[in-house]
Amino acid sequence: MNKRTVIPIQPVAATPEGADAELVSLFERTRKLYPRSVSGWFNGWRWGFVWLTQLIFYGLPWLPWNDRQSVLFDLATRRFYIFDLVLHPQDFIYLTALLVLSALGLFLFTAVAGRLWCGFACPQTVYTQIYMWVEQRFEGDRVARMRRDNGPWTFDRVWRRAGKHAVWIAIGLWTGFTFVGYFTPIQGLAAEARTLSFGPWEWFWVLFYGFATYGNAGHMREQVCKYMCPYARFQSAMFDHDTMIVSYDAARGDPRGARSRKADPKALGLGDCVDCTLCVQVCPTGIDIRDGLQYECIGCAACIDICNGVMDKLGYQPGLIRFSTQNGLANGWNRAQMIRRVLRPRVLIYGAILGAISIAFVTSLVLRSPFKVDVIRDRGTLARIVDNGRVENVYRLQVMNGTERMQRYAVTVDGLPGLAAVNAAPVEIGPAQARWVPVRVQLPFEEAGKLKPGSSHPIHFTIQRQAAGDDPARDVRERSTFLVPR
Repeated sequence: MNKRTVIPIQPVAATPEGADAELVSLFERTRKLYPRSVSGWFNGWRWGFVWLTQLIFYGLPWLPWNDRQSVLFDLATRRFYIFDLVLHPQDFIYLTALLVLSALGLFLFTAVAGRLWCGFACPQTVYTQIYMWVEQRFEGDRVARMRRDNGPWTFDRVWRRAGKHAVWIAIGLWTGFTFVGYFTPIQGLAAEARTLSFGPWEWFWVLFYGFATYGNAGHMREQVCKYMCPYARFQSAMFDHDTMIVSYDAARGDPRGARSRKADPKALGLGDCVDCTLCVQVCPTGIDIRDGLQYECIGCAACIDICNGVMDKLGYQPGLIRFSTQNGLANGWNRAQMIRRVLRPRVLIYGAILGAISIAFVTSLVLRSPFKVDVIRDRGTLARIVDNGRVENVYRLQVMNGTERMQRYAVTVDGLPGLAAVNAAPVEIGPAQARWVPVRVQLPFEEAGKLKPGSSHPIHFTIQRQAAGDDPARDVRERSTFLVPR
């Protein structure tokens, strides 16, 4: 027989009469961070990516190409222009392949070198860097901002705060305007902006995207990386002990402690870390890298730059905080030994899959037909017998010109003896346009008599693009069926 264990319930002591009740919060209040500005090799790379990404984002819609902007996702006409490439809704498979390539590329980079994307090229990081630069121009560096925030509201504090937010809002609205410019021709959008005559959807997306940029980069900042971005949560599945991450060399740095520049740390029983906490002050997510690997670390390497500066001033060897691997730190490997561990099974698998899909993607784009054809039976006209006893079926062909030149197409049909398209004259279709072409297909009476009434037979349409200028002749074959009436 099972015995039940009885656990006595301890009574909760009542609050003494007259004593103040203490409110205990189960959640830690968000602490405002004041990241310190930093200079160094990695900071230069971060700003390089800021300039590169923003020149691409803000510049592409204004770049002319074939009498239009270079990149335009024209939803009204369902045409997507990417330089010389013209895509239709039927080409969404390429978007799927591009998303798969991006995901695999992210997995590969993460397995090799951690969150480099987050620290150097992620839009959240890039715009936070821009907004922080504006903030430092108006309100000063870390100490000045902290002093102003803790001080009274003076005219100096008001105009600096107002100026900062005004520039933040302007950047956000310009970003929203540029975003909409990828879907609406930006030249026309700019003309509408002068008179504020946007359409309702244009107003919505300009304001929404502008507000998102202003809120995420100006106010939420590290909260997006720590709590909203899913990448921080599943990155541990892609890390291993040979992944290059921002690391603190505890064996060299501990025990920590302050000392003069002339003091010998070994004589004092100290490591190289002077416990200046500058690595914490420059961190955009507010973590202490000396506590080891943490999911909040975005790999921006600001702590490496600031620590190398301190080591240089003290005359110590740089690299107390550096990109390293957990195995490298534990075994004392040098950089060459760690790099040799890069080609491990996980990386090779990611690389092989990424390479295979990339080759297939590029090959498919190169071999992609410059026009597409859809064959649809005209459901309003059944199979019928016309003059001279011929059996006729009517089809509708949608021909989509994927080039930006006027093209001429000829239609033929085969599959049954004597089968012919009686009204298939060559058709001209304008640049990046689509056109429905009705085609009447007839079968001679004597051939139709050999077929079973009510039967269907496979046929093929051949649509040939006639050679014109630099465009060679190309053809596309599409399958359909020919019905014999009962």
